[in-house]
Amino acid sequence: MAEKERKTFYTACCLCYQSCGVEVTVEDGKVVGVKGQDSHPMNKGKICAKGQAMIEHLYHKDRIKRPLKKVDWGWQEISWEQAYSEIGAKLNGLKEEFGPSSLGFFCGSIGVENLEMGSLTHRFKAAFGSPNFFSVESICFRMRIRARQITFGKYPVEEMDSNLYVLWGHNPAASDFALALAIQENLKKGAKVVVIDPRKIAIADQAEMYLPIRPGTDGALALIHVIVNEDLYDHEFVEKWTYGFDKLVPHIQQYTPEWAEAITEVKADDIRKLARLFASTKGASICHGTCTQDQQANGSQTDRAMAILQSITGNINVPGGWVISPRLSLADVSLPFPGKPLGADEYPLFYELWDRTSPYAVMNLVPESIPSKIKAFIVAGGNPLVTMPDSNALTDAFKKLDLLVVYDLFMTETAEHAHYVLPAANQLEFWGLGYNYNVCHCLPYLMLRPPAADRFHETKTVLEFYKGLAEACGFGEQFPWQTDEELVAHELGPCSLSFDYLRDNPEGGVYQEKNYTLNDRSFATPTRKIEIYSEAFAKVGASPLPTYQEPEKSPQGSRWAELGEKYPLVLSTGTRYLHYNGSQMHNVESMRKFDPYPRAEMGPETAAKYGLAHQDDVIIETDRGWVKMKAEVSDRTMEGVVLVPHGWPREANCNRLTDCNCREPIMGYPQWKGLLCSIRKAD
Repeated sequence: MAEKERKTFYTACCLCYQSCGVEVTVEDGKVVGVKGQDSHPMNKGKICAKGQAMIEHLYHKDRIKRPLKKVDWGWQEISWEQAYSEIGAKLNGLKEEFGPSSLGFFCGSIGVENLEMGSLTHRFKAAFGSPNFFSVESICFRMRIRARQITFGKYPVEEMDSNLYVLWGHNPAASDFALALAIQENLKKGAKVVVIDPRKIAIADQAEMYLPIRPGTDGALALIHVIVNEDLYDHEFVEKWTYGFDKLVPHIQQYTPEWAEAITEVKADDIRKLARLFASTKGASICHGTCTQDQQANGSQTDRAMAILQSITGNINVPGGWVISPRLSLADVSLPFPGKPLGADEYPLFYELWDRTSPYAVMNLVPESIPSKIKAFIVAGGNPLVTMPDSNALTDAFKKLDLLVVYDLFMTETAEHAHYVLPAANQLEFWGLGYNYNVCHCLPYLMLRPPAADRFHETKTVLEFYKGLAEACGFGEQFPWQTDEELVAHELGPCSLSFDYLRDNPEGGVYQEKNYTLNDRSFATPTRKIEIYSEAFAKVGASPLPTYQEPEKSPQGSRWAELGEKYPLVLSTGTRYLHYNGSQMHNVESMRKFDPYPRAEMGPETAAKYGLAHQDDVIIETDRGWVKMKAEVSDRTMEGVVLVPHGWPREANCNRLTDCNCREPIMGYPQWKGLLCSIRKAD
């Protein structure tokens, strides 16, 4: 018997946005082993449970093998040729009757885990003539990026190595594996941790301070007041590099620690203590949670306040702070598109800043826009009926679509409603780029994702999917690349590390060294300084200095009188589990052994008040819907608060509780981190 051919490939894991480096062992075209890449500067040879389940995910029995068409009796397998022909004809018919903007696109990855998926979706959208690209950017940290762009003109990023980590609504052990590793390593060297969270996460036991906070009120935590009034700010940095500090000083006088305590439930003395600790530490970093501050009534202003905190303490472009890292030069695969995306008029800052436009539309506006404005959707690598706001309203809207096409590995809840479901190739089956280390952890590092495994049945890559569909629609010339390898080589055209270099150095490389110095070109704002006072905010009618807005549905909100009696508890959705990423991996058996069911977390007094015990089946209800989960009763969760996880399917889908009409006023984001709910024991 001939000995099997055995190869090792270096690649980047796409099962969450960290994209840890991995070493993949292949025998005769089949992946047989996966381990962390020892030479990778981010994960340093370690991978989380999701990465360890990569093979199980790749060869899962439920992967879609062939194109599927919905017929009266269920699903019919068809050829790719038939799928392209029928979908192309339907798209062209809708375009002729209703115009190209009647087609919307939803992309589960906007180019973080999968650059090619995001960029090629943008390209097809523009070639078709539609402006309507929806994605996680309508609910995820695009708001944070925008707030920092408005403040700095660029997007400074938290480094992994810091002297003080302020984990503000962030649990790295569940959602940021690489950062969790770095924190444990640096605690041994004297680094400190502060945790601000309604739940006392595990790392809080090692923290300098733990501050429980009412969900949705982060913007009221008045650290700026203390730092300014106790003269703790960095005078030299503020004088040289900021604009508008003189306007900030009188503005923040109203936001005392006592005022903040009445809103946030964080003690005034603890606010003072944290402000002093943060201001006295060079190389301190506020580490946002995964959308925690963005998905609030006060999201944009909270993000701006945190940017100002980093600035007035001089923690910009210093090791361990927020750092402006060199941007990666890649060829832009997208095309110009006509018109404005949905939401551009209602939320102009989300769309345009200093004459630079953004291609993202606002997802919260979708339910009310079907079928009046949008008649069809192409969903690539996403599951919006689970992961986007107000699942009930969105599902009702999707049922009214003339055409829904889903390109995915699995039959998701969104795919179940589709007219066509097309089988996607796995990341280990085609060429791509692992590039996002600079976006998530300020590492100017780059590597290739080569095809390691043989193709699974009749799956197609993102390029093959869009190229075939473009040909059926009559604009195939807009997709000139014949192979994925050719596409990736094109993307790397402007980069200092060429495709050939990275192919010959598969473990990756640094494309440019970081430089911590500042100069008159460091901040690309109109004033060429850090804009504490924002004219951009003022021009759209928002306060140019950080203000606080209470969530509508909260004990101190405008709708308490209407809802408080029936829904007396504070709800926060979005709790992360290490073993899942959004709605991904819930079908992987080894992951379900770790986290077999969704847990609604609450304190013991709250549980007792409603007659609940640990692990009871419970119903959590809002004015939008209900979900069923297990009660997780622990004294580590604030009383009066219910925390529920994100991404679970069907009757555990937390977005049955959320409201697409409950929006942050500047960027249109959902208010997921401060709602009202009730709980009861399930029948």
